[in-house]
Amino acid sequence: MTERKEKNRGFETDAVHGTWPSDPATGAVNTPVYLTSTFEQDAVGHHRGYEYARTDNPSRRSLESHLALLERATFGVAFASGLAAEDAVMRLLDPGDRLVMQTDSYGGTYRLATKVHARSGVAVATGDVSDPALLGGERTRMVWVETPTNPLLDLVDIALVAELAHRIGAIVVVDNTFATPYLQQPLSLGADIVIHSTTKYLSGHSDVVGGFTATNDPVIADRLHFLQNAAGAVPSPFDCYLVQRGAKTLPVRMDRHCENALALVAMLREHPAVGRVLHPSLADHPGHEIARRQMRAFGAMVSFTLLGGEKAATEVCEQTEIFTLAESLGAVESLIEVPARMTHASTAGTTNEVPQELVRISVGLESRNDLVEDLRQALDAV
Repeated sequence: MTERKEKNRGFETDAVHGTWPSDPATGAVNTPVYLTSTFEQDAVGHHRGYEYARTDNPSRRSLESHLALLERATFGVAFASGLAAEDAVMRLLDPGDRLVMQTDSYGGTYRLATKVHARSGVAVATGDVSDPALLGGERTRMVWVETPTNPLLDLVDIALVAELAHRIGAIVVVDNTFATPYLQQPLSLGADIVIHSTTKYLSGHSDVVGGFTATNDPVIADRLHFLQNAAGAVPSPFDCYLVQRGAKTLPVRMDRHCENALALVAMLREHPAVGRVLHPSLADHPGHEIARRQMRAFGAMVSFTLLGGEKAATEVCEQTEIFTLAESLGAVESLIEVPARMTHASTAGTTNEVPQELVRISVGLESRNDLVEDLRQALDAV
């Protein structure tokens, strides 16, 4: 766990420079990759800040401090994957506690809550997390928010949910993976914990798997750090280096991601094979005004339905040439998938089941015209 120091700089400056100075031994501008499992101690029980790499490592500490700075958080704790970070946060609950989640939540999160933590006695409820009736109940201890949601791109008013949850003594967790700290900062809106799959936009190059949590609450931070060490789901020093390297270009990448997404949304709205286009930039999107209030821009994830149903959705994904048919998101290359068959297959037959005809795209950094024409030709073919 790393505690950051407050500085008043622009986001772009913080993204590039983080919190750590250049390496004092060599002047290297990047934090070295400390490939060591243990650290020499000066005397029994007296070390220089590090003793064993599962407990702490300078590469990990640099990453944690850097990402906490971007989320304007006091504390940051890094994990080996986004789901490892989520698992640690859910372990803050005791048997009998109630976890409230949105109906539209990432399939892996839903599976973790209902197939793992529910077996340990945590009660899981899904629905509209801004509904006071859903939050009601003396055992509600945690409200889990995704905004925008995955894959339907619904928006949740973080400030409203935080107010409702705090009235009943529940903590608010926000998965900020889709928005990133560049577009949205949930802690400033009242959230207690922010979670990221650093696999996605923060690293941004499809070359690493990782997770991260941020908070301003020292009690929560201490518990998450304990779980990080006790359960051992820690990122390697090289993975920390890759995520931190990616975070330095987050602002410029997100600007281009979002610009490209708007061009694709405009084309999709006009194509006769498309049913609904789901993106918060659209004025008729139910969460448009929420997004305008709490986000810098509307994001680069776009979902849409095909009038031809599941068959058409599958064919579109298989016809693209620049869009890669693959799971995951948030990288420099554009990805396309059918959530019901891929990332959200675990929600089949549940209240969180997603439409079979839905396609989700993660808009990358390629030429805007190339992306528009590639998706258009795939749609023309169905």
